[in-house]
Amino acid sequence: MTQIVWIARHGNRLDFVQPEWFNTAPKRYDPPLSDDGVIQAQELAVRMQSTKITHIFASPFLRTIQTAFEVAKVLNLPIKIEAGLAEWFNPDWMSETPETHSREWLSEQYPLIDCNYQSFCQPQYPETRAQLLQRTAKTVKHLVEEFSQDILLVGHGGSVFGMTKGLVPEVETFKVPLCSLTKVVRQQGNWQTDLIADTSHLSQTEKTIRLN
Repeated sequence: MTQIVWIARHGNRLDFVQPEWFNTAPKRYDPPLSDDGVIQAQELAVRMQSTKITHIFASPFLRTIQTAFEVAKVLNLPIKIEAGLAEWFNPDWMSETPETHSREWLSEQYPLIDCNYQSFCQPQYPETRAQLLQRTAKTVKHLVEEFSQDILLVGHGGSVFGMTKGLVPEVETFKVPLCSLTKVVRQQGNWQTDLIADTSHLSQTEKTIRLN
């Protein structure tokens, strides 16, 4: 049986475009998408139209949910929030456990969220890189066994790599551009990468977007 796992990073984030946002934000480690990040997410959704995805999973951070929401609208699928796909809880980046929006607020803003889904894994702050890779590998292995159809996982730079390596251990370290897409395929029980961090669906990439 063939199964395809699509793994995407979120689109551009507001604090990359407006660094001062961080200074006054009530949830400073949970920025939304920037305007061009929304466009990237919409372009990802167009790319996903021709796939056979039956489940969409997103990290609990706002930027990943917003990215997944654009795809979910096009495919008419719910979004399952999975904390195991979350950002790396790196103490060099964050001074405390990042605060995200409540499930109630998210469900009001993004009505395609599946309120019945419960996360398989909960990351713990602080987190080393080894713990990030262990956590994301454990999560993706669980999801592909629990959901045997084609799925889309929307995460972050570190979690995208961690999920990919969790399925294909021999994969070498790779850069994960904003809103890039990785494709991992299982055939006869073996996983292999068909695409790694592809951005061919984007009209604007990190090389063209102004990040400040």
